Amino acid sequence: MTLDSHTCYRALRARDARFDGRFFVAVSSTRIYCRPVCTVKPPRRENCRFYPSAAAAESVGYRPCLRCRPELAPGNASVDATSRLAQAAASLIEDRALDEEGLEAIAGRLGITDRHLRRAFGAEFGVSPVEFAQTQRLLLAKRLLTDTALPVTEIAYASGFGSLRRFNALFKQRYRMQPSRLRRNLSGEGVAASDALNFELSFRSPYDWPAISAFLGARAIAGVEAVEGGCYRRTVRILVDGKPQRGWIEVSLSPKKPALRVMVSASLAKALPPVLSRVKALMDLACNPVEVAQALGALGRRQPGLRVPGAFDGFEVAVRAILGQQVTVAAARTIAGRFAAAFGEAVETPFESLHSIFPSAAKVAAASQSDIARLGMPGARAGTVLALAQAVANGGLELLPNADIDATLGKLRALPGVGEWTAQYIGMRALAWPDAFPHSDLGVMKALGESNPRRVLEVAEAWRPWRAYAVMHLWSSLEKGR
Repeated sequence: MTLDSHTCYRALRARDARFDGRFFVAVSSTRIYCRPVCTVKPPRRENCRFYPSAAAAESVGYRPCLRCRPELAPGNASVDATSRLAQAAASLIEDRALDEEGLEAIAGRLGITDRHLRRAFGAEFGVSPVEFAQTQRLLLAKRLLTDTALPVTEIAYASGFGSLRRFNALFKQRYRMQPSRLRRNLSGEGVAASDALNFELSFRSPYDWPAISAFLGARAIAGVEAVEGGCYRRTVRILVDGKPQRGWIEVSLSPKKPALRVMVSASLAKALPPVLSRVKALMDLACNPVEVAQALGALGRRQPGLRVPGAFDGFEVAVRAILGQQVTVAAARTIAGRFAAAFGEAVETPFESLHSIFPSAAKVAAASQSDIARLGMPGARAGTVLALAQAVANGGLELLPNADIDATLGKLRALPGVGEWTAQYIGMRALAWPDAFPHSDLGVMKALGESNPRRVLEVAEAWRPWRAYAVMHLWSSLEKGR
């Protein structure tokens, strides 16, 4: 959004939740920056400065408010190409790609030059990628100090700092206090036990948790995912510095706040940035429901707060989409369970329903087409799964939120057996493309009372650029018998 100071100040005085995460307000008299929903008395207009990101506020000397906690603000979905490019880079930075690969490698993965990436990143966040990464590390450390009982040394390394000394020095310089002081000040306020780490991830209301958990539950891969007792649970494997970190997560709705509660196994402490980033993508926490509702009109009013479930792992969702070609959701779920059991790896969890980690692209790429086909699918479809795995494993295909949509969809369509429906479904979920639209989907056509896919596309023009949300509403209308 354009940071018009008049509009920003009005939103601040009204504590308008629609603007939470869309800008941050820094107060020159206190040198503190806040979210627009902060409950402190609004500062005088002449003392306010507005920034597009927490990193931009911190880069000029402001420190985060301890009350509203800027690190908890929701993100922003976008259809703008420059914004999506910057957000894709931000997701990779949260996955620690900047530390492990460098900026040039990130730019290469996104198909652009590092100069263009710096320019797009600065336009979106107001800082360089390096400055953004440093702020993300500090804000994660601040969150861990507040919300967990992890020792300070473990927090330093979990947040991406190479040494405790560097962490202490930068934290004191930026926040004008020692890390231990922050923990003393906030002790007793939700500190988690050491066997699991607890977090809250904010969203903009409304948020239809029953609908999104039901969607994920109906498609849960046996042994890998489960929806039980109102909670979504899954196993996790993430590489950090080339070493696999394994464990589990549990996600549920906070009963009192517009937020999701996320429990992460302590075994994933070193992988917290990518874990939390992927939960945000999976649960579509960057959505602005007001913008979506305005575009969808009457269709959106039927079920406010309906989101588009994303992907914790893009390869997993892409495989699931291929396995679901021309079969029912239940049949695809059965085959996906066999697939995970055949090629995945075992993991210990406290949940009886979770015991397997979905296989990596490299593991599947090393299999034979016949090994995949014998799980209960046609040989041609097994070949499609194999081709997908090989493309992802060799780096030719990146299935990331906010990736270049045209280039990525083009690479997907080039794979044998991947048609428009499969590409658009992967676009909806793995690429977080809000305007993805599988117009030939039988459910979409049935909900619209149309038999001609071209006519479906014409009807859907009114819902741009949020057609993926229209798909969710159309599917939901069938399930509810509307």
